Amino acid sequence: MKNQYRVERVHTIVIGGGQAGLSVAYHLAKRGISFLILDANQRLGDAWRNRWDSLRLFTPAAYVRLPGLPYRSRGESFPTKDQMADYVETYAKHFRLPVQTGVKVDRLSKQGDHFIVEAGDLRYESDNVVVAMANYQAPRVPAFAKQLDPSLIQVHSHYYKNPSQLQDGPVLVVGVGNSGADIGIEVARTHSTLISGTESGHIPFKIDTLLARLLLFRLVKFVGHHVLSLRTPIGRKARPKMLRQAAPLVRVKPQDLIDAGVKRVGRVTGVKEGKPLLSEGSTLDIKNIIWCTGYEHGFPWIDLPIFDENGEPKHERGVVKDVSGLYFVGLHFLYAMSSATVIGIGRDAEHVVDALMARPAPRKSTDWVLQPARVG
Repeated sequence: MKNQYRVERVHTIVIGGGQAGLSVAYHLAKRGISFLILDANQRLGDAWRNRWDSLRLFTPAAYVRLPGLPYRSRGESFPTKDQMADYVETYAKHFRLPVQTGVKVDRLSKQGDHFIVEAGDLRYESDNVVVAMANYQAPRVPAFAKQLDPSLIQVHSHYYKNPSQLQDGPVLVVGVGNSGADIGIEVARTHSTLISGTESGHIPFKIDTLLARLLLFRLVKFVGHHVLSLRTPIGRKARPKMLRQAAPLVRVKPQDLIDAGVKRVGRVTGVKEGKPLLSEGSTLDIKNIIWCTGYEHGFPWIDLPIFDENGEPKHERGVVKDVSGLYFVGLHFLYAMSSATVIGIGRDAEHVVDALMARPAPRKSTDWVLQPARVG
């Protein structure tokens, strides 16, 4: 029997209701474009709420600002993941943005001039689609993880909450990116902890100091937002390398791992007799593994010829030239090093909406009209 879809016609669909999608929505609403945001989470902000309990932003609260509504806080604190989640939710309510939560997109295709967005038994047709999410969505672990002793507890950083998920005994953290370093220091308070891998570098100052928040962060913001961008030769040269490797450590420094009692070990290359095998040939007798090994590409549901040989979307500053009406916001280094952060995402969103508006005669609607922002 042929599937029966409930079809809804919308001028522009925004896929993703995080900071990227809401920034796009702000600029669409400001220009009077009819649109709808689809978000897979049951509640806006859940992408933040579902991270590990102790997570804090690297960005001081004074610099956390989505278009039209700054994050309100006292002092120069670093927001927690729950505070950021609440800010995202408040932002959507403040501007009365049209969001449907609990809608996971299964397929994006195009028929003639119209995009087809399928989500369960829902079907949407639209003139434009903005994919507002990061490059990577599916947690990645090495294939050999299945060969490890089943008595070991294995958890990816995406699902890690706190040390109570772990059993007694040593913990191996695999990956020395920001997630691995933060989690490694936390786990070391309750468990003997080892960490495998090599960081790609680190910011050479403590971000929690007053000097860093008032002065040094401004310098980092300027470099990441203006210098390391596609507008500059240095930014264009740096972008391929930055897309391939993990970001440098921001809050945690290599010495912090040593001071916390975290032991550095070599690279994990496989499994021997159910135990993690290191590159030098030794094995580790551990009881828990936390995989801080990143994510797979998150766009297998996009059924359009827009990807390069590495599986990355082909675009020019978020505008897909090969498929008119398709846009991306939230990708790592979409335009600048700051593109996937709350500092840079608003600029990218505005550029994409400007490009969308430049398409022939977009229909305007008063269905979703932006209310004046209460800035202050």
